[in-house]
Amino acid sequence: MDRIVLKPFAKINLGLDIVGRREDGYHEVRMIMQSINLKDRMVMTSMDKDMVTMKCNLKDLPADDNNIAVKAIKLMKNEYKITKGVCVELKKAIPVAAGMAGGSADAAAALRGMNKLFDLKLDDRELCRIGLKLGADVPYCIMGGTVLSEGIGEVLTPLKAAPECFVAVVKPAFSVSTKAVYEAYDSIPDDDKVHPDIDAIKEAIEEGNLIKMCAKLRNSLESVTIKQHPFIAEIKRILEENGSIKALMSGSGPTVFGIFEDKDTANRAIMEFDGMDNIEKTAVVELYNKI
Repeated sequence: MDRIVLKPFAKINLGLDIVGRREDGYHEVRMIMQSINLKDRMVMTSMDKDMVTMKCNLKDLPADDNNIAVKAIKLMKNEYKITKGVCVELKKAIPVAAGMAGGSADAAAALRGMNKLFDLKLDDRELCRIGLKLGADVPYCIMGGTVLSEGIGEVLTPLKAAPECFVAVVKPAFSVSTKAVYEAYDSIPDDDKVHPDIDAIKEAIEEGNLIKMCAKLRNSLESVTIKQHPFIAEIKRILEENGSIKALMSGSGPTVFGIFEDKDTANRAIMEFDGMDNIEKTAVVELYNKI
């Protein structure tokens, strides 16, 4: 196979709990991750010359060794002694630095692409092992769907698909530093920290009960990022006042998503953000469970 087309999918966090901090600085988490049908497009082509090149539609996104997808390809080349080169064309639709694992999704797709392009016959477990070297979210992005994520993100348990719904995604026109958000969280007194009931969210998913699931959605990092960027709370308010069952920040932010029972209501809700200078991207998508 000389050419392969891949679709890296974004994720949202239906629940994000921080349960501890390790001596190496990594945080122990319990999260329920969910793929959504907002995706990039990646085309990988093998070439005889031993090099890795990338073209991207976003001029501000690195296309060299600072790009996590390029790192993923070079890691695979080194690990499996691949002497052929790879040309990558990346069209980004997932917002960058948005709490939606856009970079991790691209890295996961690059690992899958290398596996198929060079017929390595690696299973997902092996790909996840390699992916963890690139980032804590990469193993999840290899698996995708509705997943309980524990440890630092590498202990993954597939769950029953979350109840069908529509997701309104709103990305404000600023980014946040994940490192800074976690550092701010660490400075909060333990009694003031929010701990979502991940097991209750999991139970609602297993029951297929969307309303019950939405009632339990929480994110330990949300209050930290909102303190730094109060506009996130305003986005949540607008979504919920316009029909969202629940609105929540994804990951460390700043993207907010709203859960809706029907698409028309979701589309009307995101129209409230039309013309706002401080909004970068809006979209209405479905959950994605067919990775």
